[in-house]
Amino acid sequence: MIPVVARITALPRWAGLVLAIALGACGALAHAPFSFAAVIFVPLLAGFVLLGASASVRTALLNGWALGLGYFALTLSWITEPFQVDAATTGWMAPFALILLALLLGSFWAGALALARWLGGRPWMLALTWAGAEMLRAYVFTGFPWATPVQALIDVWARQGLAWLGPHGLTLVLMGFVAALMSVPTGRALWSAPIIAVAALSLLPVSDRPMPETGHIIRLIQPNAPQDEKWDPEKIPLFVDRQIGYTAAPGAPDLIIWPETALPYLAENAQVVFDVIGEAAGGVPVVLGIQRRSEADYFNSLVVLDDTGQIVQSYDKHHLVPFGEYMPAEWLFRRIEIGGLAARAEGGYAAGPGPQLLDFGALGTALPLICYEAVFAHDVSGAPERPSFLMQLTNDAWFGARSGPQQHLAQARMRAIEQGLPMVRAANTGISAVIDPRGRITAALGLNTAGYLDAALPSPDAATLYARTGDLPWAIVLLGGVLVALLRRARTARPLRH
Repeated sequence: MIPVVARITALPRWAGLVLAIALGACGALAHAPFSFAAVIFVPLLAGFVLLGASASVRTALLNGWALGLGYFALTLSWITEPFQVDAATTGWMAPFALILLALLLGSFWAGALALARWLGGRPWMLALTWAGAEMLRAYVFTGFPWATPVQALIDVWARQGLAWLGPHGLTLVLMGFVAALMSVPTGRALWSAPIIAVAALSLLPVSDRPMPETGHIIRLIQPNAPQDEKWDPEKIPLFVDRQIGYTAAPGAPDLIIWPETALPYLAENAQVVFDVIGEAAGGVPVVLGIQRRSEADYFNSLVVLDDTGQIVQSYDKHHLVPFGEYMPAEWLFRRIEIGGLAARAEGGYAAGPGPQLLDFGALGTALPLICYEAVFAHDVSGAPERPSFLMQLTNDAWFGARSGPQQHLAQARMRAIEQGLPMVRAANTGISAVIDPRGRITAALGLNTAGYLDAALPSPDAATLYARTGDLPWAIVLLGGVLVALLRRARTARPLRH
């Protein structure tokens, strides 16, 4: 037995769980705003050590839950920010929301360790079950794949694996690599040197060599409207006029993009403002986020205005935020007067029909993503055709001023790498940015600043392997690996204490 495993096994149960929570919390340092990528190995190695220290399936379940609780509670601490926008009404919910979310996400890690222990407790089994749990986290309960371990690699060379394997294939490789690292302290010196060498190389920063540009200029508008002021009738003219002023600023952009819900009106009531925007744009098409209504349903949408201010294209957000834009079991929460935090319409928003492309003529086509739709790799892969670029409109004022917006930007960069496509991103309070197909930020406006940015649109790369295959191959590999482990367990039939 590895000495550290023996020492953890000897700890009192409560001390072992506290240690697991602390080791999980260390993983938050691997993500923005800290971005110490190498630290992601702390909770991952801890998971394998805790598996070895778990004498039963129940112990592995508790250890995995504690590890996940520490990791997600600290990494996702920004989740308390939306509840502070109207602190008098919803502030009391913030700690409960954070702990419940961390417990829910931690249950995926708990299941991974428990299943690996039940299947025999070998490191390669945990590599499979943990990668499988992270894939399930992207899909189950509408999915929430925020703070995946591979997200911590966005500033190092290993991130390019996203183009070949996607987030779930790269997660499996990362977990397999950590399983191999566990062999280092067991005396298998032959493997130690190459494993450590690969770890060091994978953490090197990527090249800053610029990529070709399309010759087109995108203007990103960032009004910096704080969420507690965004819908204030006295402040609305300030933020609308600010965006119109940036739209009319000197320059020669080919496309102007405003952020999510940039106008505090329904689209069907905003034509007077659209006319002003069309005139300010001077013949340049404008994309902006706005709500719209169709019969009894409300949508979180974006519209494309032509040179006369007329709507020529539109898109309705289809992947909505539970408890933010709609309420699961609405009838229950209505009884206790709790509604969606981000939904301005009573009853929340309705979901649009799905991914679609917008045609911008000489610029090519764009896949629109509204806010946290950029978190889902499979949604981006689900576009009806390959676009020329990705376009995200978001209002990260909900996420506070530190880790939330920066982690959201990291995921936008992941989507660019996975597809080999540039991403243009307009964010209300920042970070608005242009991202090239290698995930590098070529131009950006910082957090909590008002302004506009004219930047060249990078050229797309060829379609990546992941863009052609999606998640299905990795789902098959993970399912097949677990089935092999099940057959192996059936053959050996070793009794385990529960």
